[in-house]
Amino acid sequence: MGRGAVILVAICVSVGGIGFSPALGGPGGLTTLTIGTNPPGTLFYAIGGGVARVISDYAHLRAVVQPYSGSSTFLPLINSGELHMGIVNAVDLAMAYRGPERLRIGGRNPYLASPNLRLVVRGGPIYIVEGVRRDAPFRTIADLRGHRVTGVYSAHFAVWLDQYALLTTCGLSWEDVQVVPVSTVGEGLVALAQGRADAAPYALGAAQALEIHASIGLRGLSACSDAPARQRLRERVPGYYLASVRAGRSPEITTDTWVVAKDIYVVAGKDLPEEVVYRVTRVLWEQNRRLWTFHAAFEEWVTRRYVDPEVTIPYHPGAIRLYREKGAWTHQMDQVQARLLQEASR
Repeated sequence: MGRGAVILVAICVSVGGIGFSPALGGPGGLTTLTIGTNPPGTLFYAIGGGVARVISDYAHLRAVVQPYSGSSTFLPLINSGELHMGIVNAVDLAMAYRGPERLRIGGRNPYLASPNLRLVVRGGPIYIVEGVRRDAPFRTIADLRGHRVTGVYSAHFAVWLDQYALLTTCGLSWEDVQVVPVSTVGEGLVALAQGRADAAPYALGAAQALEIHASIGLRGLSACSDAPARQRLRERVPGYYLASVRAGRSPEITTDTWVVAKDIYVVAGKDLPEEVVYRVTRVLWEQNRRLWTFHAAFEEWVTRRYVDPEVTIPYHPGAIRLYREKGAWTHQMDQVQARLLQEASR
């Protein structure tokens, strides 16, 4: 049975016929834990299924996946306690936790303020690539000045953020390029394939990008990676960071290429009982390798990543308790936690 089949079985077992109401009897009065994700077929749904299966197998809790249209739909439910946990990227959480009054990226923040969100696990990254045709003359994103770049992404705000972050590394803004309006990441790749756009972003390993590469040939375009680029990214687009992808990691990555990355988080509401979160965190730490069997994206979910001073929201006390026991929580993290708690939306 392949990874796709394994994860499908895990999700079907977890989701079938389950509602929101928690059963009593487990830690903190819970035996059923609901985990919000993006729709079936997305990476975040697959990640949620793997997390749910490991929790169900080892934490003496029944974890079930509850899919939604997107994180903007279910983050308010976690904030209010109607949903227990979720699988969300660090950038969305930075915006939701602070709210539109305290954080806007590129002048935008569509998320309802959700100051009760707390981090459980910082998982692996998603790598975002700027794709161009293989024979394009560009060498870095800086070379896109004045050229046709996909934007707007009216139905896919996360990809608008991805493109904004990639342009930001080289000090470019939307005014510096010719914006080709598209609705989704898929439409952007089609515009690139049809020659209506010179560049479009996508997540490394995306099936549609690989199909287009096999048809016409794509190439990953390097982001700017010097110290000023890192500072611009950190200040203007919190939650993204630069990462180097080695040549050959994906067919269209022909040389070592700088991309932007954002982390996948397991998040909970602050009022989820400490004992529940402690148990979940302990299982995701001690059974970490079990996650790797469900999806290739889990291969970078290593325990040394779980605690990091660059996270975008504060940790849940139950997670902190486990990290202290494992020796991963430091005095520096106490300072980070105090700062992040002060940054919540009011």
